[in-house]
Amino acid sequence: MNVLVAVASKHGSTREIGESIADELRGANIVVDLKRPDEVMTLVPYDAIILGSGIYAGNWLPEAKGFAERFRAELAALPVWVFSSGPLGTDNPQPHDDPQKLAAPLNGIAIRDHQIFVGKLERSNLGLAERMIAKVVGAPEGDFRDWNVIRAWARDIATTLIASIPA
Repeated sequence: MNVLVAVASKHGSTREIGESIADELRGANIVVDLKRPDEVMTLVPYDAIILGSGIYAGNWLPEAKGFAERFRAELAALPVWVFSSGPLGTDNPQPHDDPQKLAAPLNGIAIRDHQIFVGKLERSNLGLAERMIAKVVGAPEGDFRDWNVIRAWARDIATTLIASIPA
């Protein structure tokens, strides 16, 4: 079983989520490649795809959208899981993003599941314009990712993939 985890990440926190997912799958003896979407040239060696993207201004990053468009036909024939990372906060993470809108580039492709994980904001990693936007919208600073939830989601995927292997 070969799985591609393709992750579009602007400042690295979404990539860290992808690394955690890949580690969980590897722990279940699944072969995993973790790549940026623009590094992927073919989906031929993969039995399943996990596509993740950071959310900026309510949208996926262009690299994730481009991946979905470039491999539309191949993705339609594979099991696909999707995750997005971006809402911030603890009690009621904001903003509330619409999973269907975020995954619009995959419209028409059967997605097994789409999780929106709470993200991380370090103002020191942001450019001037991003810092200004974060200030205007009152985005809280901190790491709000719930690693237990992320790892549990990855283990559920691993269980599904292992169950799909013919005996």
